Order: sequence, then C-alpha cells, then structure tokens
Amino acid sequence: LAVKDPTAVERANLLNMAKLSIKGLIESALSFGRTLDSDYPPLQQFFVVMEHCLKHGLKVRKSFLSYNKTIWGPLELVEKLYPEAEEIAASVRDLPGLKTPLGRARAWLRLALMQKKMADYLRCLIIQRDLLSEFYEYHALMMEEEGAVIVGLLVGLNVIDANLCVKGEDLDSQVGVIDFSVYLKSDDDIGGKERNVQIAAILDQKNYVEELNRQLNSTVSSLHARVDSLEKSNTKLIEELAIAKNNIIKLQEENHQLRSENTLILMKTQHHLEATKVDVEAELQTYKHSRQGLDEMYNEARRQLREEAQLRQDMENELVVQVSMKHEIELAMKLLEKDIHEKQDTLIGLRQQLDEVKAINVEMYQKLQVSEDAMKEKNEIISRLEDKTNQINATMKQLEQRLQQAEKAQMEAEAEDEKLKQEYVNKSESLQNEFSQKEKQLLQLETDLKIEKEWRQTLEDDLQKEKETVSHLRTETQEIVNLKKEFLKLQEKNKQLKGICEDQEAALQELASKLSESKLKIEDIKEANKALQGQVWLKDKEATHCKLCEKEFSLSKRKHHCRNCGEIFCNACSDNELPLPSSPKPVRVCDSCHAILIQRCSSNVP
Repeated sequence: LAVKDPTAVERANLLNMAKLSIKGLIESALSFGRTLDSDYPPLQQFFVVMEHCLKHGLKVRKSFLSYNKTIWGPLELVEKLYPEAEEIAASVRDLPGLKTPLGRARAWLRLALMQKKMADYLRCLIIQRDLLSEFYEYHALMMEEEGAVIVGLLVGLNVIDANLCVKGEDLDSQVGVIDFSVYLKSDDDIGGKERNVQIAAILDQKNYVEELNRQLNSTVSSLHARVDSLEKSNTKLIEELAIAKNNIIKLQEENHQLRSENTLILMKTQHHLEATKVDVEAELQTYKHSRQGLDEMYNEARRQLREEAQLRQDMENELVVQVSMKHEIELAMKLLEKDIHEKQDTLIGLRQQLDEVKAINVEMYQKLQVSEDAMKEKNEIISRLEDKTNQINATMKQLEQRLQQAEKAQMEAEAEDEKLKQEYVNKSESLQNEFSQKEKQLLQLETDLKIEKEWRQTLEDDLQKEKETVSHLRTETQEIVNLKKEFLKLQEKNKQLKGICEDQEAALQELASKLSESKLKIEDIKEANKALQGQVWLKDKEATHCKLCEKEFSLSKRKHHCRNCGEIFCNACSDNELPLPSSPKPVRVCDSCHAILIQRCSSNVP
C-alpha cells in the first residue's frame, strides 16, 4: 500500500471539518432565526475550527524567552493588503483586556465575521503567497488549494447576522477543542430539512435584495463623484472664461491705443507727405537746371517716399487684420457662453435625475424594511406554532378534538404562509422590474456623461485655440511696436538726410550761381575773341578818338590800351576796376573782353 502524506491527510481533515462547521453554523443560524451572540455553540465551534486551520503549518518564531507560534502575524498583514481592514486592526490593538497575540487574532476573527468580510480579507491574504511564506511552511493549509476552498466556503457566512461582544470576553485563556458531537446527525434534524430549505430560500432572496441595495449605493456614490468632478471642471471653465474675458478687454484697450497711435501716425505722415510734396515740387523746379547728381538725389528722395507710403499701407493692412481678429474673438466668446449655458442646463437635468434615483432608493429601502418586518412576524408565527405543536404532542391522548382544531389552524397558517410567499414573490418581481428601469436610467446617465465629456473636450480645444490666437495677437502687437520704433528711426534718418540734402542744395545753388557767372564770362570772352580774330593793334598815332565816347584824347582824357582786343579807351569810359592781390590799387578792365587796360603816355611808350 502507498503511504499517504500526513500533511495532506491533515489538510483534508481540516477542510472537511471546516465544511461541516460552516454548514452546521449556517443551518442552525437559519433555524434559529435571530442574530447570533458569542454564547452560540456552533459559532464557538466555527471559531475553533478556523483557529486550527490558520495554525496548520505555521512556522515557529523565536523570541527572547521562548518559541512563539501564533496566527496574529499573518492576520496583521491584511491591513497592508486591504485598506478597509485597518479599522479592525486598530480596534483590536486598542482593546484593553487582550494581552497575547492569540487573543488579538481571536478578536480579529470575530470582528471580521460581524463585518461579513472574513472571506474578502483571507482571499487577499492567500493571493500574496510570497508574503505568507514568511509565516507558513510550504505544505500548510493556507499555502495549498484547500485554503482557497475554505475561503470560498466562508462567502456563505455573509447570510448570518452576528452581534458579538469582544470587549469583556476573556479571549487569551480560551481552550480551542473541537466538539465532534455537534456534527452527528439526529432524526429531528432530518425532519426539519424542508422548513430549513424554505427559510434558506427566503434568506437567499433577502441577501439578493441586500446585494442589489449595495450595488445601487455604489452606483449612486460614483454618480455623486462624477457630478462633483463635473462641477469642479465647470468652475474651472468659468474661471478660465473670466480670465479670457479680461484678456480680451485688455487686448481691446491695447487695440484702441494702437488705433489712436496709428491715427496720430497717419496724421503726422500726411502732414509730412504734404510738406515733402511741397519740398519736392520746389526741388523739382531747382533740379531742372542742375546736373545729373541732383536727379539722382531726387530719385533717392522719391524712393524714400515710396517706402514710407508702403509702410503706411502695411500699417493699414495690419489694422484691418486686427479688426477682423477682434470680430472672430467676439464670435468665439459668444459661442463659449452659449456652450456653458447648455452645460449648466444639462447639469441641472443630471441633478434632477440623481434626486429621482435617491427617491427610488429610499422607496426600495422602505419596501425592504416592510418585507423584513413581515419575515419577523412569520418567524414569530412559526415559533408560536412550534410551541403549540409541542403542547399538542404532550396532551395528544387527552385532547384529540383540540388536536384536530390545532391541525386545522396549522393548515390555515400554512395557507397564509403560502399567500405571503406569493406576495413576496410578486414584490421581488416588482423590485426586479424597478431594478431594470434603474439600469436603463444608469445607461442613459452614462451616455449623458460621455456627451458631457465630449463637450468638455471641445471646450478645451476652443480655449486652446483662443490662447493661441491671443499669443498670436501679442506677437503681432510686439511686431507693430517694433515697426513703430523702426518708423521713428527712419523718420530721424529722414530728418538727417533732409538736413544734408538742404545743405547740399544750398552749396549747389551757390556753385550754380558761380558757374553761371563763370559761364557768362567765358561766353563773353569767346565772343570777344571771335570778334577780334584777324584784327591788328591800332597805332598810337592813328588812335585819336575814344572808341566808346568818340571824343578826342587829351591830357584829361588819357588813352588806355587793351592787351587782348587792342582797343583804346579814355579814362572816363574805362571805369571798370578789378582788385588784384599783387597791386595796392585796383586795375582798370576792358568793357568788351574784361582784360587789363594799359595806360599810354604822351610819348606813346607803354
């Protein structure tokens, strides 16, 4: 024969004992029909079996005084894995009467059963086997599949309502011994199975209604959270909209300032253009008589005028673009306000739907209370009938007629019970219908929330676009300011160039006057030369009269002879004098050729 593993046999035995204790506890609690207290024997046996299951394969931990083997270590890990277990662990540590870790573990098990979350806590503990390996051997019950089976069996304990007093109970010195006599079957237990099946079905329906209520509460809380998040996002959007309005007002003020400045610039440029036009006309009249250099300067001035006109046109175009951008921003603001009003309407509708869901939940809770009261009344009626049947069995031989009457009353009570069951079934169907309606309402709310998210996304996109347009406008305003600075610099340069141009014009005018005089003199000299070509100096004897006044020369009218043209004049006619730096006195000049005249003496010697 193959030798079985003793640890596997221990695990199987503990699993069977856990099945029996959990099954017996559920059946006895359903038949008992009330909340269980700490003195209830099946409940005490259940805690003993659970203690044995948790102790199986536990590693021995060394301490200063002795070896320690307790289940409080792995149970203390649950608060790290499951945040809702922190309250149990804190309350167990604060209990004044507990001194040993085993007592704390027993108190923890009792509190977990009262919370109906023992299966959830142990399931979290079984999943983390790497952490359990610090406390248990590899062959322990909690490390094998039997631990998962026990956790699944513990889910059935959620139908039990327990009210255990942990504070005054001595949990440190209790002796955990399993009483196997509790799990032996008797004839009375077999007879009451039908009644237990009926009560179990009623309790299953009760648990189903409780689970539905829990789910509805969770959905309502999630909807509250969503509504709060939507309200927060709406307030944020309103704040951002106010900021955007303030920015738009500032931009409008800046635009107004820029417009006023632009009008001033336009007025100045118009005056400047008029002045430049007058100057250009005057310059054109003077430049017609000047050389090619003056034409080039005129072309440069004309080019500068074109550039200034182009700058003015660019500024006007930029103003037109800013006005169009302002209209677009106003339209976007109107659309944003419209979307925000629509969202507020949808939020009001969602709040109304939430109020309706709350009202429906309250109605279901009231109906559930009514059904619980009816169940309590039924349980009381059943207990009274049991007392009556016991009395009838005791006095069966003496009172047969009374027995028949009691049987009739029992039949009537069963008929009433069937009627109540039928009513309860109808109520459960109505509750199911209401639950389906609520599911439909939840689906509608989810679709509305999706639409709300899409609207919010579109609003965020619009706000991003507005921010981009505002930044673009700021860059454009910065460019306009830079253009203004450049325009002022160009004006200063233009003023400097105008001063230089005026100086050059004055110099050119002076040069032109001198050139015109020199040209006239040169032309006169050329004409005189042409006239004198082929002529010969007159002899002094032959020149007896002045060529201009035709008077005879004498002592008072002396002869003056021109070296260039050879003409002879008197001193009265040749009165044109020219100062020379080499002579202290001015020299007489010829009227025809402007050459220097030589005075002749009476002996005709020069």
